[in-house]
Amino acid sequence: MTDIAYEGWEPVIGLEIHVQLSTASKLFSPAPNRFGDEPNLNISAVCTGQPGALPVLNKEAVRKAVLFGLAVGARIAPLSKFDRKSYFYPDSPRNFQITQYDQPLLLGGVVAADVGEGTKHFCIHRAHLEDDAGMLKHFPAFGGVDYNRAGIPLLEIVSEPCMHSPKEAAAYAMAVRAILQYIGASDCNMEEGSLRIDVNVSVRPKGKEGLNDKIEIKNMSSFANMELALEAEIRRQIRAYALRPHDKDPIDKGTYRFDPGKKETVRMRTKEEAADYRYFPEPDLPPLHLSGAFIEEVRRSLPELPHQRYERYVNRLGLTPYNASLLINDKPLSDYFEEGLKHCAHPTHLCNWITVEFVGRLKETGKRLPEMGIPARHIAKLVSLIESGAITGKIAKNVADEMLLAPGLDPEEIVRDNSAYQPLSDSKEIGAVVDAVLIENPDSIAALQSGKTRAFDFLVGQVMKRTQGKASPSVVNRLLKERLKRD
Repeated sequence: MTDIAYEGWEPVIGLEIHVQLSTASKLFSPAPNRFGDEPNLNISAVCTGQPGALPVLNKEAVRKAVLFGLAVGARIAPLSKFDRKSYFYPDSPRNFQITQYDQPLLLGGVVAADVGEGTKHFCIHRAHLEDDAGMLKHFPAFGGVDYNRAGIPLLEIVSEPCMHSPKEAAAYAMAVRAILQYIGASDCNMEEGSLRIDVNVSVRPKGKEGLNDKIEIKNMSSFANMELALEAEIRRQIRAYALRPHDKDPIDKGTYRFDPGKKETVRMRTKEEAADYRYFPEPDLPPLHLSGAFIEEVRRSLPELPHQRYERYVNRLGLTPYNASLLINDKPLSDYFEEGLKHCAHPTHLCNWITVEFVGRLKETGKRLPEMGIPARHIAKLVSLIESGAITGKIAKNVADEMLLAPGLDPEEIVRDNSAYQPLSDSKEIGAVVDAVLIENPDSIAALQSGKTRAFDFLVGQVMKRTQGKASPSVVNRLLKERLKRD
């Protein structure tokens, strides 16, 4: 989606990203943190709010939260605390959530994201730990509550209101997701709910300081839907100001949802304020103290981060910014590419064969290349066969088809065992085709002699067409140059 001019208006966007941390157990109980099990199987007395059940903090959840803080350059608070946030809803068995209100674990931080042709830096306000609620499930004749999700550790990442277009918001959210995946904090599977995004958005006249009234859009299910929802809401707010220019509050503050069918936001309820939740310190948990030694131990486990990988791909490997972004925003695919690099000296061609030829062939199936069982080294071998002149690009496409049909097959074996895949390299045979092409295309020869170099590519293409793509490109180029020079 491209940036759209808003006729003198500037959107102001902030995101609240809720991510489930991939720990073995829940935030305050030993119950398993596992998706997809039968309802109400992964629960304990703590998860269901039984009288007298006491929470015990999960150290691994703290470590993963600190790791994220270090990855974005946040200040790790040596002292933070937990609070009770009261609300009454069936998915909250205790009628309160344990969260961090005024003394969060992480403060500040910056996320670099690639937007269009450049890199932008977006500021994080804070990030804190809290436990997830259960899940309401609706059936034709009744409704129920599944408490398997209740108590799963969440890291809530709150940005500053520093984004000014739907495209920027999506780029920031994807960059945060990539960081979380790279550090192993979460799988960030939006379909399973392990990454959920709430959007805060307002508009103001361009050049105006301060913020106008905002609304919140809850539970964005995908980055594409988030862009659509933001675009619809921004337009709605601009219309409201235009229709009621002298109204003090033309925007109905509240919590909204996005209707993808109608492509519009729908108001659900008024927006709660902090006082409505009656925050107070959690009496069953002591303050969280982190030592400098613990923070440094976590820092030493930081891997290469997405933007560092992006810069390496562009500056050292020569990938285009688009291809580099495509890879780093899909960690499994990027790791697959990294594995292939160990066996290939042609990174740009390897990238193209992975992202265009193989991923493209799988697009209609919904399958993912790293899960297909094709070793990355096999695609690296295929690229090397092309680069060495052992096979042509057209033959390679046929070999790729066979690799997808039989994922374990080595491309060298496929080429060796099929005579149709042996490239034509006999100079005499190719020379006869070259002579015929030159006789039939005098206009191209004249164009080439007048300085139009693309005519040479046309002649090469004609030879390849006549040989059904089997002629060795290096031999074709050599023979054409020899004949043209002679003429």
